[in-house]
Amino acid sequence: MATDPYLWLEDVTGDEALEWVRAHNEPTVADLTSSARFEELRSGALEVLDTDDKIPYVRRRGEFLYNFWRDAGNPKGVWRRTTLESYRTDSPEWDVLIDVDALAAAEDENWVWAGVALRYPEYDRGLVSLSRGGADASVVREFDVAQRDWVAPEDGGFTLPEAKSDIGWIDADTVYVGTDFAETEDGEPALTTSGYPRTARRWARGTALADAPTVFAGEVTDVAAGASYDHTPGYERHYVSRSTDFFNSLNYQLVDGEPVLIDVPTDAHFSVRHDYLMVMPRSDWEVNGVLRPAGSLLVFDYPAYLAGERAHTALFLPDAHTSLQDYSYTQSRLVLVTLHDVATRVDVRTLGDWEPAPITGLPELATLSVIGTDADHSDEIWFSASSFTQSPSLLLGDATSGVRVLKSTPEFFDADGVTAHQFFATSDDGTAVPYFVVKRDDVATGPTLLYGYGGFENSMTPGYSAIAGRSWIARGGIYVIANIRGGGEYGPTWHTQAQKAGRHLVYEDFAAVARDLVSRGLTTTDQLAAQGGSNGGLLMGVMATTYPELFGALVCQVPLLDMQRYHLLLAGASWMAEYGDPDDPDEWAYLSKYSPYQRLKADAQYPQLLMTTSTRDDRVHPGHARKFVARMEEYGHPVQYYENIEGGHGGASDNAQAAFKSALAYEFLWRTVGGAGA
Repeated sequence: MATDPYLWLEDVTGDEALEWVRAHNEPTVADLTSSARFEELRSGALEVLDTDDKIPYVRRRGEFLYNFWRDAGNPKGVWRRTTLESYRTDSPEWDVLIDVDALAAAEDENWVWAGVALRYPEYDRGLVSLSRGGADASVVREFDVAQRDWVAPEDGGFTLPEAKSDIGWIDADTVYVGTDFAETEDGEPALTTSGYPRTARRWARGTALADAPTVFAGEVTDVAAGASYDHTPGYERHYVSRSTDFFNSLNYQLVDGEPVLIDVPTDAHFSVRHDYLMVMPRSDWEVNGVLRPAGSLLVFDYPAYLAGERAHTALFLPDAHTSLQDYSYTQSRLVLVTLHDVATRVDVRTLGDWEPAPITGLPELATLSVIGTDADHSDEIWFSASSFTQSPSLLLGDATSGVRVLKSTPEFFDADGVTAHQFFATSDDGTAVPYFVVKRDDVATGPTLLYGYGGFENSMTPGYSAIAGRSWIARGGIYVIANIRGGGEYGPTWHTQAQKAGRHLVYEDFAAVARDLVSRGLTTTDQLAAQGGSNGGLLMGVMATTYPELFGALVCQVPLLDMQRYHLLLAGASWMAEYGDPDDPDEWAYLSKYSPYQRLKADAQYPQLLMTTSTRDDRVHPGHARKFVARMEEYGHPVQYYENIEGGHGGASDNAQAAFKSALAYEFLWRTVGGAGA
């Protein structure tokens, strides 16, 4: 393999590398921010992100509803709570527990909120995660909710230094913790090669972390290992697990301190609730003499299953058009959310007899998701609903009867006369690939933005995008979402067939959609742009280097691009089950056929390109984007580059940064494929 002359750009915060970053940021920012339109795009996006009229989504914990909120006055955000009675009003009374802006100012740290785990059932203490600049790694501190103050380590507070940690409550004075321990009992590294905890310890309040006994350890080559506690009253259980790769794991229940294997397929999704074991296999599974297809949902008696019994009931069986996306419990119901040709359906069953149960009040022609239940105490259920042209609404009710709209987000762009259409493109192997086209009815053809992801079984479902609506659709642009393989729109096999050696299917599908848009007369090659981030950034890199003739412009965000070294950078090793191992000659043989960094050529013609990434992204290394741009410049190809010095994997650590980054992309798109529009 040839020596890489740009390895020095992998030094994330090295002086020379950051000097290169600043030298590339300056001309891009100067150019793209110089127009009046940029300011319109930026201020419009910021208005969407900062508005006080958006829905404050909540999670019930005991008698209170908790919410994390950012707006213009609180750019870093506040963690707060209210009661359901108050939440039902137009102006709830919020009790602010943590003001992240004030905390960051007092400690002179660029804190970004990374979540909180409240202690069950009192919810009086929280394990709060705070990230510097939006990185995945975070510090953890214990917070006393009643006292509105941190619990200091000298007072027995649970505190962890910056790391990619995993911590969760067992009881008032004990937690399970996985982190970058200074020493391990077995002498092996504390972290896996993917950079996540390899061991789990049981840590008692008032004792040193180093003295906490190890309850479980995985292998260094695993993605991660961990432990958890199920606090469901009457069904309290301890679990440990090893994620042997991104999609496979070995899971155990601790019985008298010893691990007992939960012998489900290693690639299956499963959960235990009371004595119900729910298993969703990701590959075909012959169980109890019956072949169950990938994407089924099967229920077993959990204690009997551990004893070897395999009798079960099939609650869902997929077909060519329908897949199971999610399921949730209430006290007496099981709620299934399915997709039929990427359209949401909801199926409710009664726990135990699994008979269908009606639920009223759900809107038609909307993407629905369950965002909260109170399964230990009631049948309360919360739904979110939206579509390409309908702003999100929040529904609350009872799974045994029905729900109704509690709150709605105002419309952020004029959707009257805007319609979403579904089409199907034919990929190279004959597969029908669905995609959605969202546009004003008075626009027959014009500048088109095609968005895709195609990986890790993530489904791209219809949803309201206020910023895309304002910045692109309302201005006359055509917006397209491609449901390519690699996602989960048609169940696990829509993803698994595109793993490793099948990865080319992702790119063939996306190229097929691009061609179909042109053949239908919706756009032209010169007016067609594409956008994607992370795994979708890899998709953009492949479009640039393998299908450059199909696009006029590309926006490539926080991407993977050097597939020869991705497994050596940050969390990259954890994705080898998705892409393959570059050090294996057989797997590099197919990786090399699309790895964008290695496929760049001096004598090729590429679409106009905007590359963006983040210095603080500790998931996808910014070196991917840096090196790709450096090589393009070496070969004499024009490219624009912007790297946010903060922001993490999302590319922005607050709303102002997110609005700026969005406006850069849309300004670039209007200049390159927009012609005289907008």
